[in-house]
Amino acid sequence: MTVIGSVHEQHGAVFDERGGRRVVRNFGRPEREHRAVRNVVGLIEMAYGVVVVEGADRVDYVDNVVSNRVPAADGEGTYALVLDPQGGVETDMYVYNAGERLLLFTPPQRAAELAEDWSEKVFIEDVEIREATDDFAVFGVHGPKATEKVASVLNGSSTPDEQLTFVRGSMGDAGVTVLRTDAPTGDEGYEIVCAADDADHVYDTLETQGMNAAPVGYDAWDALTLEAGTPLFETELDGQIPNVVGVRNALDFEKGCYVGQEVVSRVENRGQPSRRLVGLACDQLPESGAAVFDGDSAIGEVTRAVESPTVGGPIAFALVEFGVDADAELTVRVDGEEVPAEPVELPFYEGTDRSARLPTY
Repeated sequence: MTVIGSVHEQHGAVFDERGGRRVVRNFGRPEREHRAVRNVVGLIEMAYGVVVVEGADRVDYVDNVVSNRVPAADGEGTYALVLDPQGGVETDMYVYNAGERLLLFTPPQRAAELAEDWSEKVFIEDVEIREATDDFAVFGVHGPKATEKVASVLNGSSTPDEQLTFVRGSMGDAGVTVLRTDAPTGDEGYEIVCAADDADHVYDTLETQGMNAAPVGYDAWDALTLEAGTPLFETELDGQIPNVVGVRNALDFEKGCYVGQEVVSRVENRGQPSRRLVGLACDQLPESGAAVFDGDSAIGEVTRAVESPTVGGPIAFALVEFGVDADAELTVRVDGEEVPAEPVELPFYEGTDRSARLPTY
């Protein structure tokens, strides 16, 4: 459930559901929202699930479960995965060390299950794990003027300089934590975390005080992240082997084992993956799951496609056979017919920052 649904309704929001959570799809003109982010700055309520991990062994416990090193220092974070026994992605997450606790931001449908599963596996460790989604609101501020926007309303600190670090401060009378994102839209980005009770006040501050920020929904978010080459959990990552979708920034290949599973060394030892995630510029907009062809041979399928305001036409992510030539004359099936789909080097858009989740092989 959105934390500030009544505020969004006053802005004319059209709602949708993602991972069991009500979110804003758009505010009536998604292309205008998209342009606001690309030209100045936009403001979106993020649909995270939140898990809090406390106790003396919190860092070691989570570090033993996820695919990347959990930072030991307060104010730092990392992007990480939880893998199933076959090496497939069960969930992705951001892990932030907030001093006496770790804050985990997950896809909304994964938080409760993750907290319950991890709690059942605690034996002698001094660890307490709980879902805390309803305790927090998280707002994303993205665009070439995002730093200027956040700085104009943040009191008690300057904006963090490094990706996946954070500072504490206030906005008006509300205490906030300001995270520097890993640039999923391809432009400067921050996430502002506050108590759910302060959400209305913080959102209003971000929207109207200092430099204004345009309200943005998930239709624009899908286009922005695809243009930046950022794989998303629901469409690109869920169930996939990390090597296939190129999320190497989430993997620490020097780690050992965790919770009875071989960790990322198992993924690394698979060698060259059989498929990879590529970008396509299409003549017409395909649906998710649409078949991709090289001549008469089906070589993969579309995971996500949007009409890109920046590119000026349909673009897509597709999982295709690894060895497909970059100059191949591909097609994608749309309404029962094959239409041209040109492979494009990611990202589609080069902005004021570069997504750290850009696929690499």
